[in-house]
Amino acid sequence: MSIRTLKEALDWAETRKVALGHFNISESSAFKAITKAAKDLDVPIIIGTSEKEAEYVDIDVATAMVKDMRDEMGHPIFLNADHFKNLDNIKNAVRAGYDSVMFDAADEPLGTNIGKTKQAVALAKDLNRDVLVEGELGYIGESSKVLEGVPQEIDANTLPTPEEIKKFVQETGIDLVAPAVGNLHGMYRDFPNPHLRIGLIYSLAEAAGVPLVLHGGSGINNEDFVAAIRAGVRIIHINTELRVAWRAGIEEALQENKEIVPYKLLPEVEARIYDVVKRRLKLFSGML
Repeated sequence: MSIRTLKEALDWAETRKVALGHFNISESSAFKAITKAAKDLDVPIIIGTSEKEAEYVDIDVATAMVKDMRDEMGHPIFLNADHFKNLDNIKNAVRAGYDSVMFDAADEPLGTNIGKTKQAVALAKDLNRDVLVEGELGYIGESSKVLEGVPQEIDANTLPTPEEIKKFVQETGIDLVAPAVGNLHGMYRDFPNPHLRIGLIYSLAEAAGVPLVLHGGSGINNEDFVAAIRAGVRIIHINTELRVAWRAGIEEALQENKEIVPYKLLPEVEARIYDVVKRRLKLFSGML
């Protein structure tokens, strides 16, 4: 593909009315599986590292992994700093060469969120005017894990209005916005995720004027994904589904043999993650 930047990848998605897949990593087996699935389907891909994941992998190592794989494959692979809250870490990610950074002050009141996000945008753009900066509006939970029930914080009052998202985008100068639209980080153990507010997505997309990002995609049903993309979502985040696949893969590999050599156990992990990513990318790209 001739796509060189994340902005070009978003334009590609907008033209086709599809969504880019965003998948988090904290080690190399998941990274290999994700990038292979994207290459096999010939679609751009975004790799994400949360602040804790970036701390574990190391920001410079994550950047080098993506650059090397992008050069080796000749394929558009991009790197996002996902839910960073510390401005020094934003600075380090931009300096290292991340393609985008997501600053998260969504747990703050709107005015405080705007002020802090505006500061993050100024910092990032001062270091690299081409880096894309994302902000978040509304409550979507705290971490990618299997949930036993609905968090008490989830209610209609946490969902942003078109007026709020327009104000948020205009006053912060962000390139992307992740609103709460019924989505939630993680996935439920024994019952399906709540439905997305598709009507709200339409109105938020129109008011925002920048691409919408859907966080907490794990566990959302296919029909909601398709409707959300049609309504204006251009990036979808998946993480918990990968973590579940990783654990299932390593447990199966350990049960099937007595190996202690990691590279003989991890192919089962890669295969399971590859299947999840390929299935999601097909859906997001309109191939299903």
